[in-house]
Order: sequence, then C-alpha cells, then structure tokens
Amino acid sequence: MEEQYWKYLNGMDADLLRELMEQFGQEVWNLAYILTKRHDLADDITQDVFFNAYRNIRFFRGESSIQTWLLSITRNTSINYLRTAFIRKVTLMEWVSDLGNSPSAEKEVLEQTFSDDIWRMVMELPLKYREVLILFGKYELSIKEIAKTLNISEGTVKSRMSRARKKMNNWNEGVGTYERS
Repeated sequence: MEEQYWKYLNGMDADLLRELMEQFGQEVWNLAYILTKRHDLADDITQDVFFNAYRNIRFFRGESSIQTWLLSITRNTSINYLRTAFIRKVTLMEWVSDLGNSPSAEKEVLEQTFSDDIWRMVMELPLKYREVLILFGKYELSIKEIAKTLNISEGTVKSRMSRARKKMNNWNEGVGTYERS
C-alpha cells in the first residue's frame, strides 16, 4: 500500500484519506490516547492528524513509512494539545486483549489483571519514557524509526527505554505482582 501514496504527493483525494483513516486510524487514536490519557482529546487529535495529513501529504518525503509519518504527526499534535490545555487528571487506560481460547476462567482473569497492571504502570511513567515503550512495544517501530518520530538521537531512545524498563522493574518488585505462567 505504501507505493500508492507516492502518486498523491501533489494532493490527496477523499478516497486516499479514507484509506489512510481505515488503515491507521486506530493506531493514531491509540497513540494520542496513550500520550494524553483522555478519550476526548484522542478523538480531537486523531481528527487533526488526518486533517493535517490531508493538507500536507506533499511534504511526506518517503524517508520513513506512512505509519511513522502519521505517528510523528500524532505525537507532535498531542504534545501541542498538552501544552495548551491544563491537563492533570489521570485516566487509566482500559485495555482489551485478545486472549484467544483460555483453558480456564481463572487464567483468563489473571491474564487480564496482569495486562491491566502492566498498562497502569506504563501509563504512570513520565511521557518521555512512556512514548518510547509504546512505539517500540505496541507499534513495533525500530530504534531508528522511534528516533525519527520523536526527533531525538538513537542513543537517547535506547537510554529512555532502559530507564523506563528499570522503573517498571522497580515498581513491579515493589508491588509484588504475581507471575505469569
């Protein structure tokens, strides 16, 4: 699908916008939510991201994937929202994981609780640590892509990931969560 975007560099039509929204809309919304911790802001940011992509597709240089470009716009838009709004209320993310066929209801509850605990810890991390973990773990971006998306060096990405993991491990040891089987 990446190749077909090149023909629209001088402008985008409604069909291409719809394709972008269908393919990347959920990822954009998820990242906006993870960064802002607010459903209403994630909705607004997602709308702004695709509006900006529609207006600015001609600036897409192809040095990264469309996904990386959209996630970069999402991050920048989210930060702008956070800077201009007085947002201090912490909202915990509800995470629905696809557990498939679980052998027991107990195991399913434990798995969901474990997942919820992990996401709570991630959401409590400072933004600079949270965003590198999410881009790496959820969106499976490489260190290089994360560095481009966040406009920081690869060394900074590695450092932030290391510190984020260390904080997560310290919290995990302090809380005494249960182990997955």
